[in-house]
Amino acid sequence: MKRQLILEDGTVFTGQAFGSLEESIGEVVFNTGMTGYQETLSDPSYCGQIVTMTYPLIGNYGINRDDFETINPSIFGFVVKEFCETPSNFRSDESLNEYLKANDIPGIAGIDTRKLTKILRQHGTMKGILTKADVDEQEAAHKLENTEKITNQVERVSTVKPYVAPGRGYRIALVDFGMKHGILRELTKRNCHVTVVPYNYSAENILRLKPDGIMLTNGPGNPKDVPEAINMIKEVVPHIPTFGICLGHQLFALACGADTAKLKFGHRGSNHPVYDYETKRTYLTSQNHGYAVTEDSIEQTNLELTQIALNDKTVEGVKHTEYPAFSVQYHPESSPGPDDTNQLFDRFLNNIKAFKLSQKEEA
Repeated sequence: MKRQLILEDGTVFTGQAFGSLEESIGEVVFNTGMTGYQETLSDPSYCGQIVTMTYPLIGNYGINRDDFETINPSIFGFVVKEFCETPSNFRSDESLNEYLKANDIPGIAGIDTRKLTKILRQHGTMKGILTKADVDEQEAAHKLENTEKITNQVERVSTVKPYVAPGRGYRIALVDFGMKHGILRELTKRNCHVTVVPYNYSAENILRLKPDGIMLTNGPGNPKDVPEAINMIKEVVPHIPTFGICLGHQLFALACGADTAKLKFGHRGSNHPVYDYETKRTYLTSQNHGYAVTEDSIEQTNLELTQIALNDKTVEGVKHTEYPAFSVQYHPESSPGPDDTNQLFDRFLNNIKAFKLSQKEEA
């Protein structure tokens, strides 16, 4: 069965339909990872987006039970050059096609993904519609034009009620803006007692949990669409060691007085080089974001720039000069991607240890 991907600039790609047969409208973006399509599909940060994989062969190792980053995927569509209908891997439980059908995610294959990526790199991300091949293009253009921009992605993917992942170590309040399971896995691996709370949990309620540290997770969309989280972070940072990742990094920066802006086509892939001013080392990182903290806005805050992206010099890391709080734009838990920066979770716990020791000394 044929299917079309129509961009808001009028560009039309015709290919083979797979996955769900439902029509879908979303922001068309591209991911440069050669592997990790299962983690990409299940990453809540892709809520509202139609993702194009630049690597041409997708689905070869199927879908397994171990590599999900969330239970319910929120991606709006999947675009590939070629998908494999008969995966070959001892871990595979089902094919990519079966997984997309089961989760009502439409896909399109057999199009020139390199051409599509070049368009997005040149003109920036744009809305697109995945629809049947015989649809009237003017009708599709009208739908795109009249579809309002999604601004509640975080609300869609955040947990509704708090829950606990028990442990005997430090007590961590993890604010779920669209958490990847990899973040929770890294904390529980370190024996932390983690209480996962919704994105709109108040500072008062978080402080009542008496956490030793606060983790601000990744998530989708524009950080300025979550003002309640920004206000919460302002109140808790002076009292508790804080670590922000991806969207959590942007929200942390906004709470400290910095600003954010949308990137032309974002960073989505598994091999983005980041330079660390403190260690004087370069790390390969896994990234997935369309917004970034603006460097100029940091100057008038209590934040210090700690890391930059080597590809485009955008802000990749900041730390607070007064409180034990820091954040990074990339994913130190990887999943997928390199684990070069996994030690940042240990740094977070060391900050907690030092903070608790300083409190004892003051007492």
